Amino acid sequence: MTGGPSCDRFHTAGDHALCLRKLPGVPARTEALVLDRGLREIRRVTVPGIPNRARVSASGRILSWTTFTTGDSYNTAAFSTRTAILDLRTGYLIKSIEQIPLTLGGARHHDSDVNYWGVTFAADDNRFYATVSTRGATHLVEGDLRAWSAKALRENAECPSLSPDGARIAFKKKVSDDLRAPWRLYVLNLATMREQPLAEPHSVDDQAAWLDDSTLAYALPGQDGRASDIWSVPADGTGPPRLLAPGGSSPASVR
Repeated sequence: MTGGPSCDRFHTAGDHALCLRKLPGVPARTEALVLDRGLREIRRVTVPGIPNRARVSASGRILSWTTFTTGDSYNTAAFSTRTAILDLRTGYLIKSIEQIPLTLGGARHHDSDVNYWGVTFAADDNRFYATVSTRGATHLVEGDLRAWSAKALRENAECPSLSPDGARIAFKKKVSDDLRAPWRLYVLNLATMREQPLAEPHSVDDQAAWLDDSTLAYALPGQDGRASDIWSVPADGTGPPRLLAPGGSSPASVR
């Protein structure tokens, strides 16, 4: 980010980048800055809440961000999120995707407690995946922007990240009620719906990023007093994790 703005969350793909930064004051507000390849600002949106997740589609034309509007962690029942999608081709901003028609268990689902977060986009800039929570459970959902619809695919899959080849999704799975280590990283094969645990032994509270079709990167609490470090691990469950960037966060692969 040399020469660019300071960001709490960052992601980049194609010709654009997305920078989320918390504004001072109460109530909490976040600036979503859309940047070009030179990290020059081309659009700014101010939204309620604390920066949480940021994603740019592979083409760089579709962006999404999530903020915590109540609470500051998924590790409690007392939180609420707001997730937006911005189409740079038209300039159209969907301020919250909570009203998208949702199919859950084969039936249309309505509930006031629905929360979405962690969007990841397919290569067609139309299909997307995200987490939805409702009635005490989390679900991986597949969405269709043009049809304006979403359907749940499976339970217990948070912060999805679609592989470059579109065949797999990395996600964090809740494996324990221990508040200190509730999650593990997994990869889901979309054709077979079989999941593979990864070799990272620590609890990962992040939306992992694919560096290529075989490697994932993610942030963990830092060592030696650092806020966070970036690690990588093979996506097939083999091989140990490796420290990539001490003191880093918000990994993204620039192709």
